[in-house]
Amino acid sequence: MTILTLPTRDWLQTLRSNYVILTLFLCWNLIDATPAIAANLSSDFLKQPATEITVNLGNAANELKFEPNHLEFVTGKRYNLKLANPSQLKHYFTAKDFADGIWTQKIEAGKVEIKGAIHEVELKPGGEAEWVFVPLKSGNYSLRCPIAGHTEAGMIGEIIISN
Repeated sequence: MTILTLPTRDWLQTLRSNYVILTLFLCWNLIDATPAIAANLSSDFLKQPATEITVNLGNAANELKFEPNHLEFVTGKRYNLKLANPSQLKHYFTAKDFADGIWTQKIEAGKVEIKGAIHEVELKPGGEAEWVFVPLKSGNYSLRCPIAGHTEAGMIGEIIISN
């Protein structure tokens, strides 16, 4: 006759301790490897040709709108968003949630190149900028110009990122 014995508390405690140690080890190695992973990803992204898309903030008639006001991107593809302000008013390209879901390689404006996290771009009359980025997170995002009266007048848009 075989007697079934249940594990002791010591055995369960040892198993829990080993699980915690293994989990901490894996997390530490993942955190330690993150810069290398990011470097490899950015290197892969830089090898892609950038798809160019032009967006006008306003127009020569000083209408308060984005042209086009509906933008679609695909995760993992590299884009060069050419922003232009042909109007006589300054405008903003503001889409914070969108900006949080992309990897920005750079923004170029004149003889200046900006790198890092970007949440909005201001274009003065006649201004131009190029925003090179790779979408990482799919979703629907709102675009607007937050200058008083501009959003209300229709200077809004939609950005869709799909997989």
